[in-house]
This record gives sequence, C-alpha cells and structure tokens, in this order.
Amino acid sequence: MKNILNHKTIWMTALAGILTASSCTKDFDEMNVSPNSPTAIGPQYLLPTGIETSIDRYWGHRDRFERINIDAAELYVQHLTRNIYSNEGDDYTVSPALLSNNWKGFFNEGLLNFQRIIMQTNPESATPNANYEGVALVMRSWVFSLLTDMYGAIPYTDAIKGTAMEPVYTPKYDAMDVVYAGLLNDLKLANEKLTVGGPAIAGDILYSGDILKWKKFANSLRLRLANRQAAKKSAESKAIMAEILADATKFPVFTSNADNASLKCTTVLPSNNEWNQILIQGGRTDWNISKTLADKMNAMGDTRIAVYANPNKDGLYQGHANGLPDAIATSYLATSSTIGTAFTKADAPEVIMTFAELKFILAEAALDGDITGDAKKFYEDGITASFAQYGLTPPADYFTKAGAASKEKVLEQKWISLFGQGIEAWVEWRRTGFPVFPAPDPRAVLNNGGILPTRFNYPASEYSLNQKAVTEGAGLNGGADDMKTKLWWAEK
Repeated sequence: MKNILNHKTIWMTALAGILTASSCTKDFDEMNVSPNSPTAIGPQYLLPTGIETSIDRYWGHRDRFERINIDAAELYVQHLTRNIYSNEGDDYTVSPALLSNNWKGFFNEGLLNFQRIIMQTNPESATPNANYEGVALVMRSWVFSLLTDMYGAIPYTDAIKGTAMEPVYTPKYDAMDVVYAGLLNDLKLANEKLTVGGPAIAGDILYSGDILKWKKFANSLRLRLANRQAAKKSAESKAIMAEILADATKFPVFTSNADNASLKCTTVLPSNNEWNQILIQGGRTDWNISKTLADKMNAMGDTRIAVYANPNKDGLYQGHANGLPDAIATSYLATSSTIGTAFTKADAPEVIMTFAELKFILAEAALDGDITGDAKKFYEDGITASFAQYGLTPPADYFTKAGAASKEKVLEQKWISLFGQGIEAWVEWRRTGFPVFPAPDPRAVLNNGGILPTRFNYPASEYSLNQKAVTEGAGLNGGADDMKTKLWWAEK
C-alpha cells in the first residue's frame, strides 16, 4: 500500500496520546505514563509518512502552487505543455508560493521524518535498528539531492536541527560540492548498514521491507550522483563508480525493472496517484503533450507515445508548442493529445529511479571514459528497459532511427525515458545541454529573458528568517539569486 495511515491522522493521534499520557500529582512533579498512550511516533509511522509526502511532492502534488513537477519541470523539458494558464510554468513564470511551499515541504514533510528515524534507530539510540537507519539515510539523501539540484547551495550540515539538544534556527548554506560529498558518503554508509536478513522494518511502502532492493537503490542512486558530478570531480567519481561496479555482491545495483524505485499507488484515497487527483478527480484539463516530445517520438516510430499520451479525435498523437499565450494555446484543445491513462489512473506508480536510467548513466560514463564497458550495449539496454517498463519492445528498426551511441543520443533517449520525472530530466538538460530543444515558437511569450530556467531562486521566507545565511548561500552559486545562474555541475 502507498499509505498505511494518513499522516495527518498520525500526528493527531500522537498529539492526543501526549495530552492523555500524563496526569497531575499533588506535587505537580511526577508523571504517570500509560503504556497504551504513546508519547512518541515510531519509525513504522514516520517512514510511510516521509516516503509518501516526499514522492507525492516530487511527482506532482494535488494542490495548486505545490506542483513543482507538472507546473514547472515537466514544462521546462517539453514533455508537457499548457493549454491555459501559461503563466503557471509554461512561460517560465514561477509563483513565489510554489518556491516557498516546496522548500518548506521537502524539509518539513520529508527530511524531518527521515531524520527522526535516524535519531530513533542509530546505534546510540534506545531502539537501534540498522535497516530502519539505512532506509532513512537513502531517502534523506534522495530528498537532499532534489533540493540542491533545484536550488543550488542549501542548508545541509546545519539543516533539520531545530529540535536538537543544541538547536540551529538559522542554518548555514553549503555549496553543492559539499552537499554532494556528504550524500555520496551517506549512500555508501546506508549500503553498509542495510543488512539482508537483519532486523525487520515496518511501514515500508516503497519496497515492502525488501532490504536487498533498498541496497540496490542506494548504490544506483550513488552512481547517479557520481555521474552527475563527474565533469567537476573526475577522479573521485571514477573511484566511486569503479568501487560499485567491481563488486556486485557488496554493492548491488538495479538489474531489472523489478528493482525500480516507485511508489505503488492504490485506488483507495488518500493513496491515489497525484496526477489522478489533479486531472481525473479534480477535473483539470490544463495540460497536453508537448509538440517537442510528440514530434520526436513520431519521427522515430516510438511506440511509447501510446503510453505517454492519448490519441486525439483523429487517432493521432500530437502536441502543441510550449509558452503560447492562452488565447492561442486553447485553440489546440481539440487536436493536442492529453496525458496517457497509464499516467493518470488512480493506481499509476510514481517513479523516482529506474533500471533504464541506470543503463543510460553507465552508457554516458563509458562514453566519457569514467568506466570501462560497452557504451553501445548500455545505451541499447537502456532503451530496451524503458520500453519493457511499459510492457513493450522496441520496433525492429528503432535502434537505427535512434542513432548510434553518443553523449547526445544517450541523453536524448534518457529524456524520453524520463517522461513523468520532470525534475530529473530538467537536471540532465541543465547539466549537459541535451537534448537540444527546437527554437521557441515565434508566437510564444516567455519570461526570464526567454532563458529556460537554470535553477529556482530561494523563497522569500529564507530572506525573512535566515537572511545572512541565504545571502551567503546565493554567493556560493557563483551568480545572482535568479533563474539564470548555472549550477555547479553544469558542463556547458
């Protein structure tokens, strides 16, 4: 199940427990504690809440000004386009509320819960459990990676310490290279702590307690981050990749689509897929497939388009250009394809990393000389895995149409395979410049000086509550706190 208990119910239950756990004595200096009225929330409840809220937020989020994926990243990378309200992402306008809500949400709903699990289950705690700790380290690393890849420098070493014995209310910002170093170390530590046959965990709505799959995710995610920083820290990244790939027993990685990290949604509320909540239950019809994606897939005879999109009234898979003013964009309602039902049904999975992505990572690393191996095979295996993810096989001539393995072609296929994962596709475009998008439609009206956003600027709340640190953090990015400054791993 995607959700064991609604997270609001968990917190309300905990609060009720706290309020009923004590009774006054005549001296007001003693507390009677009932074992049936808990005063703390255990990891079996913190884990599903942290996983669900983090992945839901990453994937789409059901509320307006929260949808960082379909109202920003998926539009930037031209997987999707809007047919109305183009000023909600498609013309590069970003609401201050979207920036603030997601900054706050990832820290408070995700990181805080994972940190609490680590504090409750580490070796020095009263209830040590290395597998809970390892899982929380993986998820904490993933959320921190999202934040630094979207904003740049972030509070990291001082973060989530507001309730520590020595609380930190104005955390300093760490540069991206510092954050990456910490995440890569934490993922290695997580792999060491995660023990197949070790202590059991409950509340695991990602892998149902399968510790081997958690180890595979930890090491595959570590490869993602090592590859992402390879142009800036070549020797370190080569060493990390070599270590992982040299010992599949000690450092297992994804070996099939069965290992994919994805939240298995259900048809029962509140565990529905977020896009279903927005488009089907909410009745929103604001999004269509982008012309950029549809034209590319149609040109290659890519049958995945029948999964990504629904045919229009003429049975065709078509899109319209990004950034069109509403008066023009609405004219395409009858001809542009809507998002495919495979992505909008109530129990559609919310994906955060796949076997196909891992293969494309290895293909790029082989082409760059960071690992040994057959780049062509990694590339074609990635394509095959992406098709297989949807029960398909590549058409007989697909590899020919896709083109020979090169960095540009690997990143192009990675972009296609990342449909739905707009944040990851946006990171890869900002890092490499691939795929090369067509020139904007002459009718498009784009903000941000017509520049596709390179990052999110920090929320206004940081300037109100943590001004010194955020000002110094913006300086660590090497440019203005705007959406034009390139981030640390940018190769172009």
